[in-house]
Amino acid sequence: MIASLTGKIEIISADAAVINVGGVGFLVHMPTSDIASLGMPGKEVKVFTHTHVREDNISLFGFSTAEELWLFETLIGVTGLGPKLSLALLSAMAPDQVIMAIASGNADLLDTVPGIGKKVASRIVLELKEKIGAGLAISPTDHVSEENADVLGALTSLGYSAAEAVKAVAALPADARLKLEDKVKMALQYLGKR
Repeated sequence: MIASLTGKIEIISADAAVINVGGVGFLVHMPTSDIASLGMPGKEVKVFTHTHVREDNISLFGFSTAEELWLFETLIGVTGLGPKLSLALLSAMAPDQVIMAIASGNADLLDTVPGIGKKVASRIVLELKEKIGAGLAISPTDHVSEENADVLGALTSLGYSAAEAVKAVAALPADARLKLEDKVKMALQYLGKR
């Protein structure tokens, strides 16, 4: 399996790039945001890759960060959501938007992506809500700041699911003067109202 590539850009298209590594050009399919950030042909780049093997095809999918690769590999594990639709999802939405939509159970937001219907969007939320929420609890993203990671830990230790904890933390006011105890109380009040 090819885990990453470091080489020079040869060709860039709308959804892929050819990266030359030691004289061999690898065609790497990428989200449009990553394609836009690559730069011009001739530039040295590193991409994290997923090697997708089927009976009739071997394809490489590349991402600028390991976190984005993890999200892609998580998405392709959903029944009926292959690498092309997963790539379309990551091209249409930023990774943190996808994560928050799944963790908060917002299938309607995922449904806005072309090719992802209501049925597939609901399946993504159903199959990944706990897994994505647990991932947020383990490694907080920009939406869950370091100081709120303790609140997530407290809520999950009280028996709330990771997805519920992420929703409650997202609802907290952005007041740095609040103590941990106050934040946990407010989060519990939020969860009690639901």
